[in-house]
Amino acid sequence: MKPLLRASLLLMCTASGAWAQEKPAIFVSPTGDGFDVYLTAAMNKKNVPATVVTTSSGATLTLKAAQVQVQKESARMKVMKCVMQSCANTEDKASTSVQLMDKTGAVLWSYALDSDDASRKSMAETIAKRLKHDYFRQ
Repeated sequence: MKPLLRASLLLMCTASGAWAQEKPAIFVSPTGDGFDVYLTAAMNKKNVPATVVTTSSGATLTLKAAQVQVQKESARMKVMKCVMQSCANTEDKASTSVQLMDKTGAVLWSYALDSDDASRKSMAETIAKRLKHDYFRQ
C-alpha cells in the first residue's frame, strides 16, 4: 500500500509542477504611487492563476494600472452632509483602471473601478478577483 501512496504523491507533485509551468507570467508595471505592489499582493492572495514576475522581459502578459485617484471630502463638506442628510457617504472616494496586454500591446482585458472605499488594498483585491473571474474564467 505504501508504494502505491508514494507513487500517487509523486504523480501529484509532478502534475502540479507541470501546471505551474503552464501559468502565464504577468508583469505588473509600476504605477508611481505604489499601487502595483497592492495589485501583486492581491493577485497572490486571490489565487489568480498566473505567475507574477518582476521584469517585463520574462512576461507573457503585462498588467498596466493607472494611478489611484482619490477624491477627499473636506471636513467642512462632511459636516454639511451630516447636517443636511445623514453621516452616510462621507468617506473619501477613489478610482483607477487596469489593462491586461499581451506582448504585442493588444488589450486582452480591462477594468475600471470607482470605489467608495479609498483603500488601495480593497481596490487591488477587487481587481484581482475580477481578473480571475473575467479573464481566467475561474
